[in-house]
Amino acid sequence: MVLAAGHREPGRARAALATLCQTYWYPLYAYVRHRGRSPHDAQDLTQAFFVHLLEKNALCHIQREGGKFRSYLLTALNHFLVDEWKKAHAQKRDVGQVVSLDAQEAETRFGREPADIATPERLFQQNWALALLDSVYERLRLEYEGGGKARLFEELRFCLTGERSSLPYVELAKRLKLTESVVKVTVHRLRQRYRELLREEVAHTVASKDEIEDELRSLFRALAG
Repeated sequence: MVLAAGHREPGRARAALATLCQTYWYPLYAYVRHRGRSPHDAQDLTQAFFVHLLEKNALCHIQREGGKFRSYLLTALNHFLVDEWKKAHAQKRDVGQVVSLDAQEAETRFGREPADIATPERLFQQNWALALLDSVYERLRLEYEGGGKARLFEELRFCLTGERSSLPYVELAKRLKLTESVVKVTVHRLRQRYRELLREEVAHTVASKDEIEDELRSLFRALAG
């Protein structure tokens, strides 16, 4: 997304980067927490990192050959944490707020994470994959709501997670006042659209279309643990 805007339109590039940061802030926050920082420091450092990232000079370091945005962010964050450690206690940070971080939500989610995770890096990969899937799910939900199909999405969303519905298709058809065959076709289309949006979202975070499949495999491996 950032590269698509290009240096000729720095405002668009900055907005694109801000959008990605807003979508994927939690994996970064959780990574900082697992590096031993307190909730307050983790929130402060995450915001400060975004300030650093959104500076004009920082944008110049994002190159197409750099590959996955996920990898770029983690590398950049590690460098930033080292620099911050060196400057620790030199002065109090006053970074303001660049993206909306819900501290209570972040700590609630952080508290649910497994304590025996191998490394903060592995947890980062898993949280990144979950954030991506959440973003895709939200886009799909809004599409259906915008098309006046909110109830249809609510009834059939189970098919996106691989979970079995407590109701068979025949019962869903009765509830939705549709035929069973129409419900099956609708589920197929819902899944197909989900896959399309998933590929679109991944495409925003890699340098070329050739990397989409590899990134999808990497993310699903991360989710598999």
